Amino acid sequence: MRASPNPSPAERLVRVVRIVSAVALLGSSSAAAAEQAADVAGNWPQYHRAANGWRYSPLDQITTENVKKLSVAWIHQPGDITQGLQATPITIDGVLYYIGPNNRVFAVDAATGREIWKYVTKLDPKTTGIFFAAANRGLAVGRDKVFFGTLDGRGIALDRQTGKELWAVQLTDFLGCQGCNFSSPPTLAGDVLVFGPTGGELANAGHIYGVNADTGQRVWTFDVLKDDQKSWPGKSRVVGGGGAWMPGQFDPDTGSVYIGTSNPAPDFDGPKRDGDNLYTASILAIDAKTGKLNWAHQEVPHDVWDFDSTYESLLINKDGKDLLVHLNKGGYVSVMDKHTGDLFNTWAFARNINWTKGIDSKGLPVGRNEPKVNKEDVFCPSVLGARSWNHGAYNPKTKLWYTNAVEICTKVTMNTQEVESLALPQPFFGASSVDVSGPPGGKASARFDARDPITGKIAWSIDYPAPALGSVLTTAGGLVFNGDSNGVVHAYDAENGSELWSFNTGSGVRGGITSYAVNGKQYIVVPSGFGSLFAGFASALFPDYKKVNGGAALITFAVN
Repeated sequence: MRASPNPSPAERLVRVVRIVSAVALLGSSSAAAAEQAADVAGNWPQYHRAANGWRYSPLDQITTENVKKLSVAWIHQPGDITQGLQATPITIDGVLYYIGPNNRVFAVDAATGREIWKYVTKLDPKTTGIFFAAANRGLAVGRDKVFFGTLDGRGIALDRQTGKELWAVQLTDFLGCQGCNFSSPPTLAGDVLVFGPTGGELANAGHIYGVNADTGQRVWTFDVLKDDQKSWPGKSRVVGGGGAWMPGQFDPDTGSVYIGTSNPAPDFDGPKRDGDNLYTASILAIDAKTGKLNWAHQEVPHDVWDFDSTYESLLINKDGKDLLVHLNKGGYVSVMDKHTGDLFNTWAFARNINWTKGIDSKGLPVGRNEPKVNKEDVFCPSVLGARSWNHGAYNPKTKLWYTNAVEICTKVTMNTQEVESLALPQPFFGASSVDVSGPPGGKASARFDARDPITGKIAWSIDYPAPALGSVLTTAGGLVFNGDSNGVVHAYDAENGSELWSFNTGSGVRGGITSYAVNGKQYIVVPSGFGSLFAGFASALFPDYKKVNGGAALITFAVN
């Protein structure tokens, strides 16, 4: 049978999937081939789809010409709407996996939405009263298993086919660490799972855990807080915070997991922890097999503004240089050599920055503006970041990074808080009051940017009435998808930002939009369901947040 000289989009899509599958299977061991075969064009096999952090789908059946024909294909609901739906779904070989509120895990037919199995986690009852409650951002899938971290500090593995529990291991000292737990998926690096817990606002000493993916046995533990009296004088290290609450990215090229760490504790009371407070507010390159630190770049030494470094990293080759591009909550983007952590460039992402006068050639803040005891100060950006944790997306065709942004500030009065006075869910802020405000002399604002990720140059930008809190998708079809906080998902032309399609999902978008293909048909899946601490903190500045309906649903679209 001869191939058609003018294949339809569906036929072309099937050919791409078959070719990539065959290439992945050639010349490799059966175990390695099984893992590589999962990463075909039609799949979304890991949190950012690939280790590069791009959130880019190579599928091109849905284009700028036909996107207006998108319609709902199926809907699946997790049965719990607490804190909305914040996950990024994983799709492999026609099956979609996702996690809903309170660690409810599902496998559904990716073509029809038919539920294949579900797993409802039995949680410690105290999880209802902790600071980081209900929400989870995703799963890891591989080695015929589904992996996730729980709200009570465990790692769990399920059989991918049946949903049966295979192992469970307690990793954090849930009650002893003020409720530190897992709100994001682990990173699968060969046969090792890397778990990063919450903890930046908690009176504990944070760790990152390496676990055998097949047995659940812990193989290494990395101390986020460096054992160094210069960095952590006295006993400050014991309660110094330092979680790693967003997933890392495993780079097979270097064998490293790139993972960002959170702020030190107490957040604002710097005199309680004089020193640079390594390795908080840092990007780490950790050897996946051993847990050894390959390199570290601390973006905010002695952070006293709650400027975590936990966001995604973009791995981009530019003029033969392997670069890692990383946004910090403090409003700057660091561009580094991914092999060494050496700084290549730094650029300002936020428009309003007053905690420092700038970043020098070594990556150090200069002219620092720090909180003063019992004095109300305003610092920009806010504790919520120049963008929330919702990820951007990079398109290798346009060479643009598409990301949401917000311009708000923190109004804080720093004072001393004693650890002994803290209840289980109480954050260790080191402040008598914390609030958000508009920039001095200005007003709170939000936007959606398309930028050169290396230089920060803006190609186009769209003003939003309130910060959009969902993660972005871009595709080979020349599209960018972004969901806003009112529940409207928008499709834009990746080249110029023209809006081509929109759909109201009924609740705000907080999760990650993805794309996959089944039987030659491309789908777009949108997790709808509003929630998170950001919305609670910022609702005074963006009152429309208070009008958003609660919800939790996966809504999947296709062109018919």
